[in-house]
Amino acid sequence: MDLVVQLWQASGLYQITLGQVVMIGVGLVLLYLAIGKKFEPLLLVTIGFGGIVSNIPGVEIATGDGLLHLVYMVGIETGVFPLLIFMGVGAMTDFGPLLANPRTLFLGAAAQFGIFATLLGALGLTSLGWMDFSLKEAAAIGIIGGADGPTAIYVAGLLAPNLLGAIAIAAYSYMALVPIIQPPIMRALTTQEERKIQMVQLREVSQLEKILFPLLLLLLIALLLPSAAPLLGMFCFGNLMKECGVVDRLSDTAQNALINIVTIFLGLAVGSKLQAEVFLSPSTLGILVLGMVAFAIGTASGVLMAKLMNRMSNTPINPLIGAAGVSAVPMAARVVNKVGVEANPQNFLLMHAMGPNVAGVIGSAVAAGIMILFTSGT
Repeated sequence: MDLVVQLWQASGLYQITLGQVVMIGVGLVLLYLAIGKKFEPLLLVTIGFGGIVSNIPGVEIATGDGLLHLVYMVGIETGVFPLLIFMGVGAMTDFGPLLANPRTLFLGAAAQFGIFATLLGALGLTSLGWMDFSLKEAAAIGIIGGADGPTAIYVAGLLAPNLLGAIAIAAYSYMALVPIIQPPIMRALTTQEERKIQMVQLREVSQLEKILFPLLLLLLIALLLPSAAPLLGMFCFGNLMKECGVVDRLSDTAQNALINIVTIFLGLAVGSKLQAEVFLSPSTLGILVLGMVAFAIGTASGVLMAKLMNRMSNTPINPLIGAAGVSAVPMAARVVNKVGVEANPQNFLLMHAMGPNVAGVIGSAVAAGIMILFTSGT
């Protein structure tokens, strides 16, 4: 009987807490969204599984010398994983739609308004005594509004590592829920006639333009805002490998094998930070609410900017593409195309929406650099 009691007391069922049960449930929900609903499966599968295994009592995989803790220290605390993913994303990105219609850069910039509005909101809640966020934590939370998971993780790892789990879950959850969150906002801010607007076919962009653009973009941003250079530099490097045409093997590796390997470990490492004692707190709920507000404001700002541009130009653009200014690539562009087709079956907005979508990636990297610059001394 003593052996039986000892075995029972050593079991996870005996040691498990209510908080751990809740977080295992959260991990299962993430797996359901990934597998059942196909929402960002590449990341939600790994984050959800990492969250489950990290909340099983007696499993030390996420603490001390455990594998996931070591992966977290090597890949996220140093910022390596988000940078490598940005390189892979750059290698899969086509700047053609943005170069063919440079006006869409303003839509990507406008969508970043959600980042700074949420920063102010987090500081406002702190001043009211409802939350307790420092300036660095508020800046890291605000980045969720860019709907860019790697950028959110990179900034959180530098400014607020204690909030990394909540920020990562919020960022990737809202990225996954783009098809649910964005359409009601887009329809509420546009008329049926605006949604029917057909855009002219984009011009063909030369190979030379595509090669020069990432180089000029990097030099311009790096010289003006060096703190944004790591993210944007890896993004531009990945794109240059794709467009230059002489390193196809390297480009293929960045687009496939490398980004897939990094994604596995990134997701598991983020999931390891979903431990109940860290995640279940009032600040986590505040982060999730603020993240939703940030994402909604970013979507609305892009649409409203497009409407404003139509008043100032004789060449109309469909204001729906402004919603793609959040950098959830390419899901936001696909959602824009879907809503556009619903209003007008002859309306194909996918390539037009990729312009602000790519601009949003650039905008979120620049916003991250600004956040890091102005909070580094606090």
